[in-house]
Amino acid sequence: MRLTTKGRFAVTAMIDLALRQHEGPVTLAGISERQKISLSYLEQLFGKLRRDKLVTSVRGPGGGYCLARDMGAISVADVIRAVDEVLDATQCGGKGDCANSKPCMTHNLWTNLNHRMYDYLGSVSLESLVQEQRRESGTEAVLQDQRPSRRVTRRAESRVAA
Repeated sequence: MRLTTKGRFAVTAMIDLALRQHEGPVTLAGISERQKISLSYLEQLFGKLRRDKLVTSVRGPGGGYCLARDMGAISVADVIRAVDEVLDATQCGGKGDCANSKPCMTHNLWTNLNHRMYDYLGSVSLESLVQEQRRESGTEAVLQDQRPSRRVTRRAESRVAA
């Protein structure tokens, strides 16, 4: 049971996109440069994210990608599933044929772990990861979604007032 680079890179790229979406469409070349992820790999991942309606693409000069939904409505589990990442602790791939075509003694244990992993990843929103990044970098500035209104934190307001 491992989260592969596909899932890790997809989540990282989505955080990068969400952090910059208020500036307009975000280019894959920019994400590639900032996150040190191959551009061709990002193109594959974003094709899947687009098909799953997590991002939209904007063509032409000034084009790139935008979140298709509010970042609070996108979970890590959504991103993982969109890129066809499978988190499975069972040896049988969840089929229940681990030991002589029957479930092994620990099949239910690993199946329950799978459910808990997805429950946890489903409870973590892209917005919470963006907020965490901003707190860690000391830039608790404006969190925007695709609507024109802005929400300003007290910390950002105090910097403006100073």
